[in-house]
Amino acid sequence: MNENTGTELKRSSKAEDILPQIHSKTKLGDLRKIAKDIKKDHELAMDLWSTGEFLPRLLAILIMNNKLLSQEVLNKLDQDMQIHTFDEQNNLMDWLLANQLTKDKKTIALMESWENSLFALQKRTFWYYQARLRWTGQTPPDNTSDLLSKIEANISKEEPEVQWAMNFTAGWIGVYDEKNRARCIKLGEKTGLYKDEIVARGCTPSYLPEFITIEVNKRQNN
Repeated sequence: MNENTGTELKRSSKAEDILPQIHSKTKLGDLRKIAKDIKKDHELAMDLWSTGEFLPRLLAILIMNNKLLSQEVLNKLDQDMQIHTFDEQNNLMDWLLANQLTKDKKTIALMESWENSLFALQKRTFWYYQARLRWTGQTPPDNTSDLLSKIEANISKEEPEVQWAMNFTAGWIGVYDEKNRARCIKLGEKTGLYKDEIVARGCTPSYLPEFITIEVNKRQNN
């Protein structure tokens, strides 16, 4: 049932065939296998998205047509994500970034315009993408100094999801940009963000002085 209208949503036979394959034990790899068989089917993607369920929405993202992802459509997807938990919202947006937004020059340009978006998830994506350029070994644009100045000025005032992505960007700048490393470490010491964070064994802490030191050492020892 659609909770907002109280009416039964009518889905395509394709969606009705696929949905029983998705359940609580479904893994991300399983979704990728289903998507590989479907290939690209934007209409089906929107049908799966309309379920409001987390895993069907992840599958929907995999089979979307990025040529149809206008700013208006992305704003609607962003609004739809608000029904999910904080972690699920971030996971959906990261999945969308990795599987769709980075695959087309038009959607990359949209991400690069989201620095001052009114949508927190889109602002987070702007910063996450800047970090991603660095940790994936791509040549980042010549904007590092400007990014750091904005992080230093604004990180303490941002929403938690945006704050995390800004911190993440500063972390990877510190790892790969030796001349700005001390500046990034100092930023972490000043904000104190994630200093007391407890992480699972084998995971890198988000506290910038620790994050940068650990990740730099990994690369120097390889």
